[in-house]
Amino acid sequence: MPKEIRLNAFSMNAVGHQSPGLWRHPRDRSAEFNRLPFWTELAKTLEAGLFDGLFLADVLGVYDVYGGSPDAALRHGTQIPSNDPSVLVSAMAAVTKNLGFGVTSNLTYEPAFPFARRMSTLDHLTEGRVGWNVVTGYLDSAARAAGQAKQRAHDDRYAVAEEYMDVVYSLWEGSWDDDAVVRDVARGVFTDPARVRPARYRGEHFSVDAVHLSAPSPQRTPVIYQAGTSPAGRGFAARHAECVFMSGPSVKAIAPRVSDIRARAKAFGRNPGDITIFSLATVVTGPTDAAAEAKLADYRRYVSPEGALTLMSGWTGVDFSTYGLDQQVAHVETEAGRSAMENITRADPDRVWTVREVAEHVGVGGIGPIFVGSPATVADQLDAWIAATDVDGFNLAYAVAPESFEDIADFLVPELQRRGRYKRAYAPGSLREKLGGAGPRVAGTHPAAAFRVGRAAAQAAE
Repeated sequence: MPKEIRLNAFSMNAVGHQSPGLWRHPRDRSAEFNRLPFWTELAKTLEAGLFDGLFLADVLGVYDVYGGSPDAALRHGTQIPSNDPSVLVSAMAAVTKNLGFGVTSNLTYEPAFPFARRMSTLDHLTEGRVGWNVVTGYLDSAARAAGQAKQRAHDDRYAVAEEYMDVVYSLWEGSWDDDAVVRDVARGVFTDPARVRPARYRGEHFSVDAVHLSAPSPQRTPVIYQAGTSPAGRGFAARHAECVFMSGPSVKAIAPRVSDIRARAKAFGRNPGDITIFSLATVVTGPTDAAAEAKLADYRRYVSPEGALTLMSGWTGVDFSTYGLDQQVAHVETEAGRSAMENITRADPDRVWTVREVAEHVGVGGIGPIFVGSPATVADQLDAWIAATDVDGFNLAYAVAPESFEDIADFLVPELQRRGRYKRAYAPGSLREKLGGAGPRVAGTHPAAAFRVGRAAAQAAE
């Protein structure tokens, strides 16, 4: 029986996300990103469409690779201005009951101790509906903002990330017993001190010796998302991720990465099926194929080619302002996002990209595919993509907000339900359980489980 298709909405607390220039469209409301009603209304729309979650992107730093300055990014609203994504979650959780929230946070510039408390706080306030998208960064502008000359080398960032994960796991899983909070009114004891201990970790890059400030939250460790698809990123995802966000323009780019992550997960002793993989895509749909095609043509009138190349320059570390529009893109090794350059050079040997084609493709929805047509046509395209790549679902970027998500909820979801490919109700429990987990806590094969209270002692006694 075909597996249920999973859908995330992909957005950012910014005026421009994956479709540079589309903020100018008369029906686009993304410029309202700094007002709460925009987000609470979006959350209600997504929950009505039974989306698994809202995946909130973030980037520290400005896209200043294109032309060697931030001017193009500022001019076109290319992911700037942008605000903190985490502060949106409580408001959206208050108007929903089931929608999950994936929050991007860059561990390179985020001290682990306060970050662990922030995520525990969100897990409490959402009643277990929060996840963390683990990123290590790709912009030198972010490093300079943090007082560094430039970012660490690409693969070194993942070595640092491994230690960071151990620190937060030790805080989330090991500091408090499940029953530490006793609320004993008669004795005047809120928390039993004997059931709380400092998390202690010392490594090359991080050390901690502190009691976690938050009592155990519903999931303890939030659902772990990861978006790196370079070889180093896939290794990190196979060890830690429960959900993987994968971006690429074609089946030939995506399928080998999916296979590699699942094989690596098995080598780590994990069940490959425990990793839910979402492929970046944009859906443009309407009552008929003709109506959807007309809608896409209308959207393309507002694309900013320079804004698209500004994004791609930041993702790849290559200044596309130095290329002619009809020049072929050649592979260049940089310390930015490795998979972003692979996507337009070596990932699909049958496709040769010019700079103009990159700008046109990235202009609506970023580097992922665009599925356009009637609900039946788009459903066929999604089915074919899943069959060819073995992904579990889609991280859906918008062209026009919130119209793109409203169209998916109104047109596409009923068609997928009619085919038996989409849920008709949310599963009960935490985000982890809604995504298929056996309980609110990480699986026993996940590395965070090794930090659970009593686990090490039990293993030592065996």
